[in-house]
Amino acid sequence: MPISHAVWTVSKAPIEISQGVLPSEQMLEDMIVAQPRILSSEWMLIGRQVDTGYGGRIDLLAIAPDGSLVLVELKRDRTPREVVAQALDYAAWIDGLDADDVAGVYRRFRNGRSLSSDFQQRFGQVLNEEMINQSHQVVIVAAALDASSERIVNYLNDRGVAINVLFFQVFDCDETQLLSRAWLIDPGDVQVQAASTGKRGEKEPWNGEYYVSFGADGQRSWDEAVKYGFVSGGGGTWYSNSLRMLSEGDRIWAKIPGKGFVGVGRVTGSRTPAKDFLIENRPALSVLQAGYHREFSEDPEKSEYFVSVEWKNALPEAQAIQEVGMFGNQNTVCKPTTPSWRKTVEKLKEALL
Repeated sequence: MPISHAVWTVSKAPIEISQGVLPSEQMLEDMIVAQPRILSSEWMLIGRQVDTGYGGRIDLLAIAPDGSLVLVELKRDRTPREVVAQALDYAAWIDGLDADDVAGVYRRFRNGRSLSSDFQQRFGQVLNEEMINQSHQVVIVAAALDASSERIVNYLNDRGVAINVLFFQVFDCDETQLLSRAWLIDPGDVQVQAASTGKRGEKEPWNGEYYVSFGADGQRSWDEAVKYGFVSGGGGTWYSNSLRMLSEGDRIWAKIPGKGFVGVGRVTGSRTPAKDFLIENRPALSVLQAGYHREFSEDPEKSEYFVSVEWKNALPEAQAIQEVGMFGNQNTVCKPTTPSWRKTVEKLKEALL
């Protein structure tokens, strides 16, 4: 169903704000480059009007905290079906980019700046070149799509193609204009789709074992996670959305990035925001000592989210298991379908079960 917004003033006599139009979609692109949060607060722009080498140019290219790429296409004057087809064509080109190619795109976009340095400054973590472009997603930006095109996008996403539509609408308010946005599909669902699909290559059926990345930094304590039985993620929807994948009874293997695997356990609850998560019948944030983004506990986008876990076995950080070839991923939770994940789990079972 086509998405539309209506905006009203807040008063005893509400007045509907009339819809307007942007002077051009070029202006919208300029606005996104000037303020990328218009698009998403979770991504970093790395390219604009990226030449594909065969006559096409990608409007905008972004990178997510796990090194996955986000291809952004504005509808401009193309028909809805044309822009979907064009975006998929560009995605096929994106699929072939390696780490050096992506770094080169960024150097041209930012006049010689280093992607690795700016990525670390933006996300607070080192960019693992092996993870660059292991997955990607497509975002189509439009004021509206016809029902047929929306069905196509939903069909593709349901069948493993990580694609979404971001709708923008403009409203005229006195001497200024306001911009609103709405997603066709929950961006968290598309993020999970991209992380689960990954790049072309050797694949196998998912083995039913979940990978969990536990960022044991100043915000989280692995000792507390073991003592009180939980995993968590937050500071932005990109970090907390994938926790929704976990359900009671699921088995997880927890890894501390940069150190190794530290635990295996069974999920005993669903994703819960920090302000509602209880430990020993007390509010978790009154029990825990680490940060857990407690300053954002009332913000549903930035809040820390918890999932309770019964640990079967857990190791101290100093004894973390890490071997060459073991699986790794920056997503908080994912369902890996690569042979390396099966081999990793086989080794971990020998060590931890």
